[in-house]
Amino acid sequence: MMDLQLTLKFLKDLANNNHKEWMDDNKKRYQEAKAQMVELVSEVIKKSAVFAPELSGLDPKKTLFRINRDVRFSKNKDPYKTNFGASIVEGGKKSGNPGFYLHIMPGSNFAGGGIYQPSADILAKVRQEIDYNGKEINSIIGDRNFTEVFGKPYAEDKLKTAPKGYPKDHENIDLLQLKHYVFMRKLTDKEITSDKIVDQVADTYRTLHPFNLFLSRALD
Repeated sequence: MMDLQLTLKFLKDLANNNHKEWMDDNKKRYQEAKAQMVELVSEVIKKSAVFAPELSGLDPKKTLFRINRDVRFSKNKDPYKTNFGASIVEGGKKSGNPGFYLHIMPGSNFAGGGIYQPSADILAKVRQEIDYNGKEINSIIGDRNFTEVFGKPYAEDKLKTAPKGYPKDHENIDLLQLKHYVFMRKLTDKEITSDKIVDQVADTYRTLHPFNLFLSRALD
């Protein structure tokens, strides 16, 4: 049985002791927490494959991001991330395909998805699809249940003006200005450690799935 209290406690302790000596001394705790994350993702994939069959057969171990940080170009030299992240995407993390994401971090948990940091050509295709099918995308993200779960899209790095080739007064300018096409649902530590967490994450993905289908069509 998953006890994600253990995982959250490990991550809290890691945040307070972010150095190799502590991690070496707590390697067993790390391995237990990682195994719980793999188990959680495995159960979420099974539930989600009912409505997103493209996820069938995904290896949950391969969805996880490494806990080691790349510190080469960062002022922050802490060697480890203080979260577990999983990218549940057809074709894998580096495919560029739209998919789902799960982030476990004490006080900052969330489930969501879409396309994060798309390449320039993918970004152009998504914007073109929004331009062509504005009513459809607005009906998806304007659905009452969708807005109750996710609210507004992730707007980090949003353009201040219209992207090249589009008028500033375009009816969907707010969507065209986005650099990421991502929605997120925050989850409390209490929700993460509940025995309903698998269903809650899968239901979140079910709500997001029409948005991902729209993005997938843009990339065809």
